[in-house]
Amino acid sequence: MKRREFITVIGGAAAWPLGLRAQQAAPMRRIGILMGGAESDQEGQSSAAAFREGLQNLGWMEGRNSEIDIRWAAADVESMKRFAKEIVTLQPDLILTSTTPATAAMLQQTRSIPVVFVLVADPVGNGFVASLPRPGGNATGFTPIVSSLGGKWVELLKEIAPRVARVMLLFNRPTASAFIDGYLHTFKAAAASLGAEAIVAPFNDMPGLESILTTEARKPSSGLVVIPDAFTQQHRAEITALAARFHVPAVYWSRSMAEAGGLISYGPYIVDEYRRAASYADRILKGSKPSELPVQAPVKFQLVINLTTAKALGLDVPPSLLAAADEVID
Repeated sequence: MKRREFITVIGGAAAWPLGLRAQQAAPMRRIGILMGGAESDQEGQSSAAAFREGLQNLGWMEGRNSEIDIRWAAADVESMKRFAKEIVTLQPDLILTSTTPATAAMLQQTRSIPVVFVLVADPVGNGFVASLPRPGGNATGFTPIVSSLGGKWVELLKEIAPRVARVMLLFNRPTASAFIDGYLHTFKAAAASLGAEAIVAPFNDMPGLESILTTEARKPSSGLVVIPDAFTQQHRAEITALAARFHVPAVYWSRSMAEAGGLISYGPYIVDEYRRAASYADRILKGSKPSELPVQAPVKFQLVINLTTAKALGLDVPPSLLAAADEVID
């Protein structure tokens, strides 16, 4: 072997262990996830999977340079508080939270670990961030609240069920009180402009919801708007079944509600919000500060119509509404 070749081989062999050691020394980044819904929820699983897939596409491979600890709170506020404490104890490099109460529970536990939130309503009003363009603290993320949705839901309800003259806005006090005001103005304004009575109907649990519907939904020409939150998502099968039992048309916010038998849904494309959250997680893990990443509103919305439910309610869906739908369930 020539001397130059020998030196090259020796030099390469010497450098290889150093390169390997440098590769092995790359830090493992720990990510905590607190989901507001239940582990059995298919949409929740799809959303968490979208976040993980987004991270993977950005180079964060579980078991190689990242590890994830996930907790599912099943829409229970006390569980959210307990799991938030558990996750913070693990000292992750970053935390993803889903829903307003889950984020509130997490930010009660830490104001130093970076938090990226999804499906959080009114993050400024809840004290999570100083402002949407400049969050200013350890949290930033994505909010589904677009105040015009309150009116859009009423308009859709009247379009698909023109005889509705009483519109009840249903929301769960423990999980939705913090952001309900974001929808109220446009909800009431749209109802008034369309000649419908606007009724705000809070409840605390499923028996409370059933009691409201037993009393109110039986009244002629009633319709429902079901506000988005962890509780209504968790109990969507029961809620859509109650609407069917009382033969009342209802508008929901999530595609999964229409899949569960709801008449019509309109709202943000939920899974996409988690993919977007992965991009923020990537930036923060690479050195960006949550305080400098603006809170973002949804960019994609879905309109889904369940024709089977419409037929059961005796409704003829206008062709214009069918043409506007992103998906029709038949």
